[in-house]
Amino acid sequence: MQALKIAVAGTSGRMGQMLVEAIGQCADTHLTGALDVAGAACIGRDAASAGQPSGVAISADADVALANADFVIDFTRPEGTLKLLAYCVEHGIKMIIGTTGFDEAGKAAIAAAAQHTAIVFAPNMSVGVNVTMKLLEMAARSFSEDYDIEIIEAHHRHKVDAPSGTALMMGEVIATAQGRQLADVAVYDRHGVTGARDPASIGFTAIRGGDIVGDHTVLFAGTGERIEITHKSSSRVTYAHGALRAARFLADKPSGLFDMQDVLGLR
Repeated sequence: MQALKIAVAGTSGRMGQMLVEAIGQCADTHLTGALDVAGAACIGRDAASAGQPSGVAISADADVALANADFVIDFTRPEGTLKLLAYCVEHGIKMIIGTTGFDEAGKAAIAAAAQHTAIVFAPNMSVGVNVTMKLLEMAARSFSEDYDIEIIEAHHRHKVDAPSGTALMMGEVIATAQGRQLADVAVYDRHGVTGARDPASIGFTAIRGGDIVGDHTVLFAGTGERIEITHKSSSRVTYAHGALRAARFLADKPSGLFDMQDVLGLR
């Protein structure tokens, strides 16, 4: 089978470097391009910052970086992803989007683009996290009454959005399983005299510090018992391998919007 031709956006970032390494280690994937922002110190350098050189130079020009790509993997920022989205639609390039922090307009733009090219859009590409989502869906149906639900997430000090996209996705899964809208029940901040907890609410707590890759716990607290479902990431490699799995899934898809539940066959 011919290797999948993949370009990476945000190549110099932590996740970008992990993707470059993972692509180079898999026999069925080939790095064909590396994209980063204009003016970045990495422009012109080899995409692999350590170990065996990739033979691909980082460019700020999408026409150069994506010239030979059938897929682009993007774990950057919403504004950059949306700009790249338009380019990929125009040139028929499939996208794997792990970027978080989109507003509703951004999500709508991704859905519209998926009518013209194939996209996997998931705030967390980890196989383990997405299996956890299935467990949460099952738990939420059983604990729909008399259980308080709190979502606690922790990430490294450099993460710029909160709650994390994964935490929000967990909230969406739980709310949907219970026939509710997350926007109607989410509580993102508690301070001062808040009064008694609204039993219908889903609470979020975000912790930022050190080099925590990503920890997520959902607490179902009832009377006399509590159930905790936790996923902890110790390396970004799980996100990279999940993204490559998503690319393989898209190989025969001309268009459409998918997520990791589709990729893993968990629907």
